[in-house]
Amino acid sequence: MAKGMGNMLKQAQKLQSKIFKMQEEMAERTVETSVGGGMVKAVANGKQELVSIKIDPEVVDPDDVQMLEDLVVAAVNDALKKAKEMVSEEMTKLAGGFKIPGLT
Repeated sequence: MAKGMGNMLKQAQKLQSKIFKMQEEMAERTVETSVGGGMVKAVANGKQELVSIKIDPEVVDPDDVQMLEDLVVAAVNDALKKAKEMVSEEMTKLAGGFKIPGLT
């Protein structure tokens, strides 16, 4: 029984090491999204941090700031959603297709 527990512990340590490495790699990978026909673009990384946002000058209308705010919120939310999905897909691959609660 103790030998089986030792093997399980080694497997858990290997998985933990792979997860740590994958998280480091995900921090370097990015996803991009655009809304409003490309008027607002947002880029997020695998740590679900906003990396950049680009706003086409044509969408900047002092009389309609609300539209620009809505486009920015939509772009950021979509970029963060895509970043989360990217990490979740990688985590599922790492776990051999099993969804691990709290990690995926």
